[in-house]
Amino acid sequence: MSLPDSVTLPLGSSAVPRRASYLIVLAAVATWLLIPGLALWLLTPLLLVGALLLGVAHGACDQFVVPATHPALSQSQLRYWVYFLVGYLGLAALVGLLWWWQPAVTVALFFGLTAWHWGSADAPTLATHPRYWIAHSLLRGGLLFTVPLRYWADETREIINGLLSLGGADPVSAVAISQIALVLGILVAGGHLLLWGSYFRHGHHSTARTDMLEAGLLITLLVVLPPLLSAGVYFVFWHSLHHVLRMNQLMGRPMLSRRLLLGPELGFFLRRSAPLLALSLAGLAVLYGVAWWQAATESVFVSLALLVASIVTLPHALLVTLGIDAVHWRYTIIQRKRQTSLRY
Repeated sequence: MSLPDSVTLPLGSSAVPRRASYLIVLAAVATWLLIPGLALWLLTPLLLVGALLLGVAHGACDQFVVPATHPALSQSQLRYWVYFLVGYLGLAALVGLLWWWQPAVTVALFFGLTAWHWGSADAPTLATHPRYWIAHSLLRGGLLFTVPLRYWADETREIINGLLSLGGADPVSAVAISQIALVLGILVAGGHLLLWGSYFRHGHHSTARTDMLEAGLLITLLVVLPPLLSAGVYFVFWHSLHHVLRMNQLMGRPMLSRRLLLGPELGFFLRRSAPLLALSLAGLAVLYGVAWWQAATESVFVSLALLVASIVTLPHALLVTLGIDAVHWRYTIIQRKRQTSLRY
């Protein structure tokens, strides 16, 4: 570890973006319940813009992770960029090969890795308990996928089968979806009860209450809104927003103030992510232009978006987990050992 003693890596998001996400989730749910006839027209454009400016952009600063957490590895800019591009694009190419070789396995891995990545991004900053980070990551990610499987089984199966069809794999049956939802539901519900009980038992009352509140909000979102909309709201205005603000801290931006003024924060991130974001948007424009020219259906457009997401999820999730979160815990453990040795 080459981090100075004063450094604290951002593991979870702070209270400000969490409150912003709470408000957006509540607004989306209220819109769907109060004006269902207009909700789709109101939410869809907002999600499309958000998906471009937050969803696509949130991984466009991955190249800054290693220089911030392991500066010794990036002293030579040319060598670092060669290693970064080869590693990042190599992992993406590996997923592409898996799509060609084992599409059904690739779909399962994509959803599993996404569940872990989303859950770990939400993790509370219990700096002395890395085991809580692992438990929370698995359970929160599981919740985000289990609820739609249970309450929107047909719609969720249609999304999964569209992705499987694009890869040339056999569709999954309604019975299989029901069985998966049952098993995951028992594991996720039981796991959350154990996790919250452990929080209270060890004195983490505030963390327990926050986690219960967030689980309730997300369950409400996932039950009320159809899967594509609920996943879009979560991905854009919860996961991506929190990641952007974590990356801002990692790139030297001062901690967010207590006010919900996110414009300057987003502007800072978009300026840093502009080069790779422009390349990503150009690639997506070409891909969707070809699909449009071939008169692709709406389900194909959705499946294409998920396929593209699956290709970049592996390098992005590994970089966040190993380059930010694992470094945080390793640094925290070292600091805790230092404090313990000083006592004795």
